[in-house]
Amino acid sequence: MGTSALNNLRRDFGGAIIEPGADAYESVSRSVLAVGSPACVLRPESVADVRAAVAFAAARSTATPPLSVRGGGHAFAGFGTNDGGIVIDLSALSAVDLIDKENHLVRIGGGATWGQVATALATHGLAISSGDTRSVGVGGLTLSGGIGWKVRKHGLALDQLVAAELVTAAGAVVRASAEENQELFWALRGGGGNFGVVTAFEFAAHPTTDVFHGRITFPARQAATVLQGWADHLRTAPEELTSIVNFANPFAGGPDAPVEVLVTFDGDDPRLAAEAIGPIRGLGAVIDDDVSLRPYGDVLVEGVIPPPGIRFAPRSGFAGEESAAAVLGILAEAGAAQGAPLISVRSLGGAVSRVPEEATAYAHRRAELMIVTTTAGPGPVVEAARPAMDALWGRLAPHVTGAYANFLGSATEADVAAVYPARTYERLAAVKREFDPGNLFARNHNVRPR
Repeated sequence: MGTSALNNLRRDFGGAIIEPGADAYESVSRSVLAVGSPACVLRPESVADVRAAVAFAAARSTATPPLSVRGGGHAFAGFGTNDGGIVIDLSALSAVDLIDKENHLVRIGGGATWGQVATALATHGLAISSGDTRSVGVGGLTLSGGIGWKVRKHGLALDQLVAAELVTAAGAVVRASAEENQELFWALRGGGGNFGVVTAFEFAAHPTTDVFHGRITFPARQAATVLQGWADHLRTAPEELTSIVNFANPFAGGPDAPVEVLVTFDGDDPRLAAEAIGPIRGLGAVIDDDVSLRPYGDVLVEGVIPPPGIRFAPRSGFAGEESAAAVLGILAEAGAAQGAPLISVRSLGGAVSRVPEEATAYAHRRAELMIVTTTAGPGPVVEAARPAMDALWGRLAPHVTGAYANFLGSATEADVAAVYPARTYERLAAVKREFDPGNLFARNHNVRPR
């Protein structure tokens, strides 16, 4: 990268500029799930720094690979880094401030993680429905959805967003909310990082107590019975109950691995929690049960950086009530076979489904379940498993729709089409054309400004 261009940038940029050879380069050049070799990593410390970084990237966009914008850096597709290009690392913009105590309004920097948010809000007895990992970035999770342990009671992370501040490709600082730049606000709630660098989010938090959370495990041979009974129960269970079923874990025995039912009851009343969770305990022969009352922040797990050379290849889809039984039957059969991937099924419905389908760019409101399969290992192992995964998803295809951007390991045209139905995509493309006509922000599940 030209020395003169960087020297010019240094006049307007107050944050760190990290180039190959610098002591910090090795750690900042990669994201959590991908290795890269960018020409430089820019770590802004203010909105003015972000504007300077975007202007620098825009001036060089025809000569270098795409710009990467990194929040937490957890994108499975490796959006948070690149080879030979520019990375804007937002980690220094991580303040969490309660700006309206009466209305629980919280302003969060674009580089904050959900662990930082949970810790800061705990002192006020507040929480925001987020994901399930502390080190995941607020930005990446929110802009594409946000499915976590409070999702059935309080909705997606993006459902609690009331405003956002972002720097556009032209270097303008704009605010989007229900009153300002309304179409951009619609697009930000599900459209990913297509429209600019979000430097701050404003959320409506909610009062929280401790929650009942833990894991109930059953023998692998009972997978089919547990899955169907679990889905039937969640269909009528209190919205305070959110749950995930994991099975066929290759690292815990594959087809012989226990069926793990993780539960969170969003409340601290032991009687109500027992009534909500009890039917799950009765689905089979319980091997272990560690459900207990815990602070909400302790429910979020720590993220793990995989060893060098290890890849994760997740695929995802959604199922409605009418297809749930068929989907769960296929998954139970697949999980019993040697070489099965890790299979996860997440409960949805509740608050998610009460939002009108076209209210946000997140387009899967009517789904009852989200299905995720994950293959992990060295590259050759992941590639060798691809035919079996294609066959499994071919069987699921008549019964599932869409995909969840945060659980995709690639960003092909087919992936983008699954994330965004045609009408949603066309509306997003119009917003993209207004705020990023040159497609500077293309390292994502990209919506082209056509």
